[in-house]
Amino acid sequence: MRKLSLFIATLVFSVAASATEVGGVELPEKISVENNELALNGAGIREKFFFDLYVGSLYLKEKQKDASAIISDDELMALRLNIISDMITSEKMTNATLEGFENATGGDMAPLQDQINEFLATFKEEIKKGDTFEMVYVPEEGVKIFKNNKHAKTISGLEFKKALFGIWFSDKPAQKSLKEGMLGG
Repeated sequence: MRKLSLFIATLVFSVAASATEVGGVELPEKISVENNELALNGAGIREKFFFDLYVGSLYLKEKQKDASAIISDDELMALRLNIISDMITSEKMTNATLEGFENATGGDMAPLQDQINEFLATFKEEIKKGDTFEMVYVPEEGVKIFKNNKHAKTISGLEFKKALFGIWFSDKPAQKSLKEGMLGG
C-alpha cells in the first residue's frame, strides 16, 4: 500500500527541471497534477516574530493576481507549504490554521466544521523541518491533501476549498507579504 501511495504521489507531483529558490527551498516552475500542467504563480515566506516558518507556493493553470478569483475559481490548482523551521509543531500549525479558517470564513465556520476538523486532523502527526504539505483542488473531487508526497485524505466541496484557500488569499490572510508573494507580487 505504501509503495502504491508513493507511486501515485510521484505521478501527481512530477516536477519540471527548472526551479525558483525561495527561503532555501527549490520550487519547480511547473508541476504535473492530474495529467495537467500547473505553473508556479508565486511564492513567499511565512514569518512570525522575525522567524521564517514555511515557504508557501501557489500553482495554477494560468498566472493570476486576483486573490478573490483564486479563492472562488472551480479550477485545478495546488498550494504547497514547505516547512523550513523547527518552531512549527502540530499544535501550533493546528491553532494557526484554525485561526486562518476563522478569518477566511468571517467567523462562520459552522457550515464547514466537519470538513475543517477533518483537515486539521492531517496535522496530528508530528510536523518537522523539511516536511511538505500539498493541497490540490480537483474540481468535482475536492481538496487532496498530501504530506511528504503521501496522500493523507481528500475533502470534498468547493465551499471547503474556498475557505481553505481563503486562509492565504482572503482579506485577512495568514500574512499579507506571503499573499503578495504567492500572487506573483
